[in-house]
Amino acid sequence: MTLSKIVAIFLFFIVCTKVSTAQEGTWEVGIMAGGAGYMGDLNQNNPLKISGLSGGLYGKRNFNQYLGVRLNYTYGEVAAFDYKSDNAYFRERNLAFETSLNELSALVDFNFFNYSLGGGTRQFTPYIFAGVGVVIFKPKVKFDGETYRLDQLATEGQPNGYPNMVLTVPYGVGLRYNYKDTWSIFSEIGYRTPLTDYIDDVSNRYPVNPVIVGKGQNTLNLSDPSLNQTGYAGTQRGDFRKRDTYLFVSVGISFTFVSSKCYSF
Repeated sequence: MTLSKIVAIFLFFIVCTKVSTAQEGTWEVGIMAGGAGYMGDLNQNNPLKISGLSGGLYGKRNFNQYLGVRLNYTYGEVAAFDYKSDNAYFRERNLAFETSLNELSALVDFNFFNYSLGGGTRQFTPYIFAGVGVVIFKPKVKFDGETYRLDQLATEGQPNGYPNMVLTVPYGVGLRYNYKDTWSIFSEIGYRTPLTDYIDDVSNRYPVNPVIVGKGQNTLNLSDPSLNQTGYAGTQRGDFRKRDTYLFVSVGISFTFVSSKCYSF
């Protein structure tokens, strides 16, 4: 599924549900921006490490002051480089990656307070959210002026490669504040557990047949770029966790349509 198709699905959802459904709740649209982070084989211990930017938009139906459902699209970029690590073993291993993240998700929001929009009494509220979605990732590295898509090269000798579009499970917390009638500002942090350990192209063991790129004397072993070629075939290349994790930290603004009815065509 391409990015254009994902955006088209998102827009279709917003337009169709807004103009063709009469409903008792309220509708909300919002945009957000912030940072993106990753935790996995190249960042095993810091769950708050931000390595790139993120941005997104959503359409949401609020059923009451507490409960709402939104369709969320978020774009982010994450990266990690062993040579920047404080860990001497990681610096010797010398793995690296960067990737974009295109996520489309359906989320359930729950406000803890009786939020003011639509008849509530509280001008601010903390909230939690969780849901399910899909994410597209394309890990890559740059070498000698060229960019190499790692998911297309079987750097761990995977006979069938691995999919770069997988299910993902988002969950997180936030705080929203109604500052002017139908307008709100919010901030949230959300973690994602994708059903893959290959966001960073690292999961299993060093392969028997490594992937070599480049020409002449200027080559790079993408399977084992260690400084002293210490990645022996069959030994562990990544950690033992089954899945990577990524996160989005965002601030945003939203507008809520609070009219009592929605006209349909």
